Amino acid sequence: MNNDSQAAIVKRIQSALEAARAVFSRFTAGAIDAEYKLGHDPVTEADRAADAILRTELLRDGEGWLSEESVDDLSRLDKRRVWVVDPLDGTREFVAGIPEYCISVAMVEDGVPVAGGICNPASNEIFLGSRETGLTYNGKPARPSQRTLLDGSLLLASRSETKRGEWKRFESRKFKIRPMGSVAYKLALVSAGLADATFTLTPKNEWDVAAGAALVLSAGGYVGTLDHQPLRCNKRDPLLSGLVACGPGLRDELLALVSDHLPAASAER
Repeated sequence: MNNDSQAAIVKRIQSALEAARAVFSRFTAGAIDAEYKLGHDPVTEADRAADAILRTELLRDGEGWLSEESVDDLSRLDKRRVWVVDPLDGTREFVAGIPEYCISVAMVEDGVPVAGGICNPASNEIFLGSRETGLTYNGKPARPSQRTLLDGSLLLASRSETKRGEWKRFESRKFKIRPMGSVAYKLALVSAGLADATFTLTPKNEWDVAAGAALVLSAGGYVGTLDHQPLRCNKRDPLLSGLVACGPGLRDELLALVSDHLPAASAER
């Protein structure tokens, strides 16, 4: 069993992200063909190539693996430490040439995201953190927003959710809403205080959010599911109902805002 410290884990994540970023340098965003998986999610040659290099760089004996682009090996359920990876979160943006996509890597220990790294190859941003070492943004210490009121705050919204009209109910509020791609990238921006909060009321998979959640938590922010529970990962079914993330001072107000707009079925879970 590997017992690396979280600081050593962060170094492994950084090395893996650099290797995956080199993979993306071989492709041109906006000029790459996409295939469509069952469920209409796009996948590209870059996704698969990055997945392969991340697995090679990260996985060691005794550790589990859960990735969007790998066949799920349920032996991960018996592992104390599991890598939860999305080699390209924001594939639609990558295919469209919009610089809102990222490589997302999390280390989950006993179901808890304890370390993570997110790299946006288009913007040359890298976010790294662990519960023990805190957060860095492009190599410098960072922390989440210290705001205590939603009024005047910047909330990052899912571009697809806003297109479907799911954020219209919030447009009369006194905070700013910025639609963006990649939930992982949105969480990373919140972790470093580059936005105040984000949330999604639609289901997400563990690989979409585990790394971003690890970063927010490492920096001292708040992350929770729609039923106000801490995020738990490495479940047999990796689908989550939704997620809320923010700086520590916005937790109660943001949870109240989201709870007011939950479908009845979600509120009862």
